[in-house]
Amino acid sequence: MNVTKRKIPILIVAGEASGDMHGAGLVRELKKKNPNYQFFGICGEMMEKEGVEPIHHVREMSFLGFFEVVKHLPFIRQVLKNMTTLMEERKPSLIILIDYPGFNLKLAKEAKKREIPVIYYISPQVWAWRKKRIKKIARRIDKMIVIFPFEEDLYRKEGVDVQFVGHPLCDTVKVNQSREEFFEEIGMDYSKPTIGLLPGSREQEVRSLLPEMEKACSILRQKIPGLQIILGKAPMLPDKIYKQFLSENTYSVRNKTYEVMAHSDVVIVASGTATLETALLGTPMVILYRMSPLSFLLGKSMVRVKHIGLVNIVAGKEIVPELIQGKAKGKRIAEEVLSLLTDKERSNKIKEKLREMSHKLGGKRATERAARAVVEFTEMN
Repeated sequence: MNVTKRKIPILIVAGEASGDMHGAGLVRELKKKNPNYQFFGICGEMMEKEGVEPIHHVREMSFLGFFEVVKHLPFIRQVLKNMTTLMEERKPSLIILIDYPGFNLKLAKEAKKREIPVIYYISPQVWAWRKKRIKKIARRIDKMIVIFPFEEDLYRKEGVDVQFVGHPLCDTVKVNQSREEFFEEIGMDYSKPTIGLLPGSREQEVRSLLPEMEKACSILRQKIPGLQIILGKAPMLPDKIYKQFLSENTYSVRNKTYEVMAHSDVVIVASGTATLETALLGTPMVILYRMSPLSFLLGKSMVRVKHIGLVNIVAGKEIVPELIQGKAKGKRIAEEVLSLLTDKERSNKIKEKLREMSHKLGGKRATERAARAVVEFTEMN
């Protein structure tokens, strides 16, 4: 007689696009190991495609900067209340939290009250700011799964059950087309110099950075004959957000981000996960970071790292240029990009340093190792 095994409900929460991507990979690997896992929570299209039941969408939760979060506090509190109620009603066997600390640590507190075990996958950037938050994390979570090697020692010193599994991007970053194939598909010339634009996955980022990127490209078109520009659109942002800022000479693509990264000669990229993806594909880049002046001043007073770009943080030094706040302007961006396009020696040195940095990220099968860590935890608890 066939006996159907009991479903194991797991609440999983990602608050932004990168968390949705990493969450989708983790869910996929976990289902391979145990098809009885049943996921629900806050997710985007990628996690939903892997079978996660969406309670809220990540696009509802993507706020950038302190004052932007404050403005949306009533909504955030309501979502927290909804998720807490859901905890009580559906009694998950486990909660998996992915980055997004402002919300997730509050949810972890509620889980602790209800004696529901919590795994935190992809650490908040406590090493960059608010190191005291580690003590709060230690009180509220049961296991931390980290993706940067230096994070393991940081948590272990505080008595946290922690495991370094490597960065999941090592598994996911790959291109499906050669430069020739990609350029032929979009109707461009693979032999001409090309700049890729990646202004971020949040609407706020696009509105802040894309106009300055376009100003830089306007300057560069005058200096470099035949220059081509490709914009990589974020999966969850509608075309109308980009349209108002784009020059008619800029070509845009969707769902081809890795091709844009790999086959551009230089990428102008918003600070964040995309900088690591670009690094893994070996392309020189200029990193941009801009937010509201008040949010920036508040954040700057708490930041404990010298660099803003993850590429430079992992490397432990500046290997690609960063332009922050007032420096992230068209003219300055154009100067950096022109240097990378014309100074082959500088460009080649950056490529070599990007390869060195990539080796620190742990190699292939990081997501499978994370899933194994989750399964081992559930079997022991």
